[in-house]
Amino acid sequence: MIVKKIDELEGGEILARNIMTWDYQIILPEGIAIRKDYIEKLKELGITEVYIKDETKSEEIVILKSEAEESIRETVKDILERHTYQNNEELSELSETADNIISSILEEDQVVEKIYDIKERSADIYEHSISICSLAILTALKLNVEKEKIHEIGVGCLLHDIGLRYTTVDYNNKDMETLNKQELAAYKKHPIYGYTSLKDEPWISELSKSIILYHHERMDGSGFPLRTKEISFECRIVNVCDAFDEMICGIACKRRKVYEAIEYLNNFKGKLFDERIVEAFLGFTAVYPSGTHVLTNEGETAIVLSQNKDFKDRPVIRILKDKDGNEVKGEIIKDLVKVHNVFIEKTLD
Repeated sequence: MIVKKIDELEGGEILARNIMTWDYQIILPEGIAIRKDYIEKLKELGITEVYIKDETKSEEIVILKSEAEESIRETVKDILERHTYQNNEELSELSETADNIISSILEEDQVVEKIYDIKERSADIYEHSISICSLAILTALKLNVEKEKIHEIGVGCLLHDIGLRYTTVDYNNKDMETLNKQELAAYKKHPIYGYTSLKDEPWISELSKSIILYHHERMDGSGFPLRTKEISFECRIVNVCDAFDEMICGIACKRRKVYEAIEYLNNFKGKLFDERIVEAFLGFTAVYPSGTHVLTNEGETAIVLSQNKDFKDRPVIRILKDKDGNEVKGEIIKDLVKVHNVFIEKTLD
């Protein structure tokens, strides 16, 4: 499954996810071939990106299966969109949702031993909340965090950006530096807005509340809104996962490739982010997710088929075009752990 901009569609592509209106009315169902006349209509509806099936076979390993993620997203969206500043009781339903995510992750065999394909995508705030919830839960499991705290981390993640509902700033695919002073100040207050709206609620733990308040803080005190260095270990887990996921989906920053987000975390581990947490996080994150189109040092175009557990930057690839740009006949598979003179120069998606 890949994300494609509407302008990139040629017609004939197969939808990998339903296209829906804000109230869950299906415009086009998953599995349908997109006709050329559909493309213009989607543009008129303001839809800019869609999920497309990648017909080249690849072995994707995801943290949450797509059907579970879509069901959870609808639940989270419904709860958060029914919420008002004075009406917090319904938000307590997200406590059960967090447990459902934990259960879905734990259903997988050898869950902490796998390398996962985490892909850049559009800046959907509900998907973002579910994504960092999944990432933080998996990171916490790898770090042997106690079960009760993992639940509290999950709840905090699902609610961490609730303060964005109290601001009108457009933060999608924009660097914070491009915002004017008023917009930047309003954006940087969203953790306070969220924390303030829930600080007196008895059903949410102090740890979950602190995640809402501190998810943008950094170890060197350069974060916001409080610029504090006093961040709990559990909050630091969320700091790493949130920073990564914001980069790959473009929330308050320009969207980056997965390998670029990984490089950022590596560059700032021990400075902005807890080094032990970054190492645990990157231990299960594929540098080049399955389905990614790449260029090799030999000039070949290839697609990533699967991952090698202990060599996250050296996956198994299938050559699609030779160095002259000609389509390759037959199947040429290269396992970059075994083929030592070939490496990936860049992604092409």
